[in-house]
Amino acid sequence: MDLSTEIAYVKGVGPHRAEMFATKGIVTVEDLLAYIPFRYEDRSNVKPIRQLAPGETATVIATVQAAGMVQLRRRSLGLFEAIFTDATRGLLAGKWFHARYLEGVLKPGLRVALYGKVEFDSFTRGLSMLHPEFEILTPGDDDEDAALHTGRIVPIYEAIQKLSTRVIRTLTHRVLSQLPPPADHLPARLRDELKLPARGRAVRDVHFPPAGCDLRLWNEFRSPGHVRLIFEEFFWLELGLALKRRNARSLQGIAFPLTDRVREQIKSMLPFKPTAAQKRVLGEIARDMASPHPMSRLLQGDVGSGKTIVAAESAIIALANGYQVAVLAPTEILAAQHHYYWKRLLEPLGYFTVLLTGSRTAREKQKLKRLVREGLVHVAIGTHALLEEDVEFHKLGLAVIDEQHRFGVLQRLNLQRKGVHPDVLVMTATPIPRTLALTLYGDLDVSVIDELPPGRKPIQTRHVTSDRVEQVYSFLRGEIDRGRQAYIVYPVIDESETQAMKAAQKMYEHLSREVFPDAAVGLLHGRLPGAEKERVMGEFKEGKIQILVSTTVIEVGVDVPNATVMVIEQAERFGLAQLHQLRGRVGRGGEQSYCILVTEKLNDPARERIRALVDSNDGFAIAEMDLKLRGPGEFFGTKQSGLPALQIANVIRDQDLLEAARRHAGQFIESPASPEELTRAVEYLRAHWQRRYGLVQVG
Repeated sequence: MDLSTEIAYVKGVGPHRAEMFATKGIVTVEDLLAYIPFRYEDRSNVKPIRQLAPGETATVIATVQAAGMVQLRRRSLGLFEAIFTDATRGLLAGKWFHARYLEGVLKPGLRVALYGKVEFDSFTRGLSMLHPEFEILTPGDDDEDAALHTGRIVPIYEAIQKLSTRVIRTLTHRVLSQLPPPADHLPARLRDELKLPARGRAVRDVHFPPAGCDLRLWNEFRSPGHVRLIFEEFFWLELGLALKRRNARSLQGIAFPLTDRVREQIKSMLPFKPTAAQKRVLGEIARDMASPHPMSRLLQGDVGSGKTIVAAESAIIALANGYQVAVLAPTEILAAQHHYYWKRLLEPLGYFTVLLTGSRTAREKQKLKRLVREGLVHVAIGTHALLEEDVEFHKLGLAVIDEQHRFGVLQRLNLQRKGVHPDVLVMTATPIPRTLALTLYGDLDVSVIDELPPGRKPIQTRHVTSDRVEQVYSFLRGEIDRGRQAYIVYPVIDESETQAMKAAQKMYEHLSREVFPDAAVGLLHGRLPGAEKERVMGEFKEGKIQILVSTTVIEVGVDVPNATVMVIEQAERFGLAQLHQLRGRVGRGGEQSYCILVTEKLNDPARERIRALVDSNDGFAIAEMDLKLRGPGEFFGTKQSGLPALQIANVIRDQDLLEAARRHAGQFIESPASPEELTRAVEYLRAHWQRRYGLVQVG
């Protein structure tokens, strides 16, 4: 057996269990060892029942004497009670509320390891444990096997389908006992400098902590073994990203000179005086574009900070030098918004802009693709349709990708390949703390627009419960009477009995007929044909529609300065970042704007989200809170986002180790102990990169 052995060939696994492991990406022995415990329990205090004392936490090995549901007098709380006994003939009750499922699990005669706090039950005058952890010991368990699950600090793993923590613990122990010491690929100088334990010891200690260790360090993922494995995972990731960045910068790109003509065109295009932050960021982009190597830059900015105008200014640098520009957006509505905005800015300068989306007819698409191929189109704006193989550019110089987190790394590469090493500018209005941005987009340089255009007033955010929605409508009517416009956003399109949600379609009819019969109410959702979406948005922009009832299709890119009210119904059903994006659709003019969060039933996480939004307008602070509430996996979505599939490290919990790994990776590339050491590291990285991180190969 070695690290590459398929998990199916480990004794006790087989094809059926291997399929279960595969759902978590565990295919090899190495993958199994990277599936580390999420917490640890001190079960070293093993006692016979007769020696137990109220108030202590202990482990008991006992047999189920009787078990079943208990009917309480007043109401059924689903109380399941089991009576346990052992060789001392002592009795211990285990009680679990809302646990009818245990009827088929704990049955008389079973031998069980119980772990929990011992209490004195004044009603039965006996000892009990409330909601103790338990593991069923199989008849074939020998003393050594039983000792793996009790009498020590025990690792607790997240179950995988029908694979319990006990099964995973047994298999992991079996693998560790049969594996030879693994090779240590982390550079020796780094291990010595940081006083990191050997890899083999780190893996063993993380799975099975040594006796007498500080349990607090293990549960905080800060034991020496945890630190070693977390640092190592970040180090290889950062080394790969640094090498990718270095290789990209060695490519021959396009040097765009910033001539007087370019400067004049940028000045004549600007609809307003740029902020200091916009000027600073444009300067960073212009320097990149003037260099002979391809630009790869991430432009971050809060909603309404003016990223699009900076992207348009960057486009002028390429256009004035005779090159084409591609603008990629994730949705048709956002692509249409870009087309409307860019066309208005660029056409007076003589630049031709087209929109290419999936809803165009085949004939329209072919015509547009021919114009792009022949160089008659200066700026091609579109959705995934831009990535189709038959979309060819005559001379692509700059690729702009909006809402980067909605596209994968490979999609970004597909667009770049439509030119000869064009410059790339990716934008996101989902603020990400800088440390994480450098990991998520590690091959990109990062620019941040950290101020709003002058004259913008902070949006006032209010929270009301659904029983006060009539007051909300009354307030909204007042804003409409003052000549303003408003959005009312709903979570779904069609009525769903299971979710009992107010559907946009149904509410549109109710609002337009009964609540606002004298106002022009429009409806927008993702299932409308492309032409209909454009018509509705056009009428809303022109003020013909006063109230726009919508789903989250208006989350990004919609810019109507006269809209001053955003009402979000059932706000508890939206994520924090999504709520912030929706709020950013108002507050784009000089008038005071409002965001009203209407909620029905609030659980604790939803209450936290609502409170965070009411308390802050700062997108970066909200992003930090969102990360803490949801964790990095949900925050960034699937692998599609480009976030590396980290197995042990956590970009929130382990930011200090991430920073250290980035610093040491950079130093290692600049001054390795020897050329051979760098070569060995790169070869190891190549062998592991694709499968571990799902990113393109290291050059």
